[in-house]
Formats: sequence, structure tokens, C-alpha cells
Amino acid sequence: MSDLSNWTPRPSPQPITLEGRFVRLLPYDRAVHLAALWEAFGGLEINARLIYFAQPDFAGIEDFDRWLTACQAGGWVTELFQSVETGALVGMANYMRADPANGVVEVGGVAHTLAMARSPLSTEAHYLMARHVFDDLGYRRYEWKCNNDNAPSKATALRLGFTFEGVFRQHMLSKGGNRDTAWFSMIDGEWPLIKAAFEAWLAPENFDAEGRQIRRLEEIRAELAHEEVAPSGLAPSGSSS
Repeated sequence: MSDLSNWTPRPSPQPITLEGRFVRLLPYDRAVHLAALWEAFGGLEINARLIYFAQPDFAGIEDFDRWLTACQAGGWVTELFQSVETGALVGMANYMRADPANGVVEVGGVAHTLAMARSPLSTEAHYLMARHVFDDLGYRRYEWKCNNDNAPSKATALRLGFTFEGVFRQHMLSKGGNRDTAWFSMIDGEWPLIKAAFEAWLAPENFDAEGRQIRRLEEIRAELAHEEVAPSGLAPSGSSS
């Protein structure tokens, strides 16, 4: 077991700007971003995008504003995703339930607009958020939780390198019904490999002339893991010494 006798609490996540090749993360500023974010989600169409969020459907931008304001008052750090190419807002996520004493924080309230579909923006956004948690803040554990009925979110967590840990049954109420919550995490000891896979996937040479990926993120991560555990100094099978 690791010796953590010299562990010290880490800083709490703060609003921050993080720059990527495809996407830029911006701290949410109500005066600047509220209307643009609402419009990016298509106004009331946001309710279909956030079907698995626990809060009731929004009746309009005022409801959306009250919800975001309450989330931030409760300690969430809202980061917006901005396309580097167009400058448009394309999504959001939050650092939430931070536990600096134990080095644990969750990414949640994740919402992508249609502009992020089938593009590298989502992958890079979550790479930047995870890199900040581990490399800048020095946290030990990064969590992803979602409604257990939310198959796309669970698939995304696994693709990004989170490990499934189980389901908390009857964990909370959501939109007037029960929610079982699926838990995922990545930890600091896993981060170097996960980070290397992210960076290899995001590299320009991993995209063809039409901008399509050449190798899948999961494939790259599996190859790196295999290289990490493969014995060194052995001749390939079938070769002579």
C-alpha cells in the first residue's frame, strides 16, 4: 500500500482557461455566456439533450439561469467548451464535489451540443479537464457518474479511460423518478498511460485528410498498456538467437 503519510490537501479546482488544438475551455461568466450557451443548446431543445440530468425540464432561459447559478453556489466550477475554429460555444462540464483533503473530484453536468458530434472536440475537452486535475492540481482520483440508463454516457466514460466501479442503486431522485447511478473513476497511477493515449490520439498524424481518426483511442491505450507489461530483452517468437 502507498505511503501517504506526507500527503497534503490539494487546491480546490478554480475557474480556468485551458487551451487545446480543437477546443478551448472557458470559465462560465453569466453576463457573457448565458444567452449564447442557451442558444447553443437550441433553447428549449436543451431538455432533450439533458434528459438524464436530475433537475426538472427547463421552461425557459430563466430556469436554466437559476439552475446554473444554484450549481455554482453549491460549489460547481462550470467550464464551457468553445470551438477554436469557429469561436462558438459547443458544450459544458463541471468540476464538482471536490474533496481537496483526499484529492478527489468529479466531472459532471456534462452536456455536448450537436456541433461536438463526430469531432475531436469532446475527446480533447475531457483530456484537458483530466490533465488539469492530475498534472496541475495533483489529485489522486477523478470521478465520472451518470444515470445507469444513460448508455451513451457510460460508453463515453469507458472510451475516455475511466474504469467502471459499480452501480449505486436508488441513489437519488431524477425528474420525479428513481435514478440508479453508475460510478466510474481514473486514478493518478493510471493517468500517465491514459494521458499518453490521449496525446497520441489527438496528434495530427492520427487524422486523415478528411479529419477522420485513423486509430481509435481504446486501441491506442491497449497498445500502450501491452507495451508497458511486455517483458523486455526477449527475442520475438519464432526468431533465432
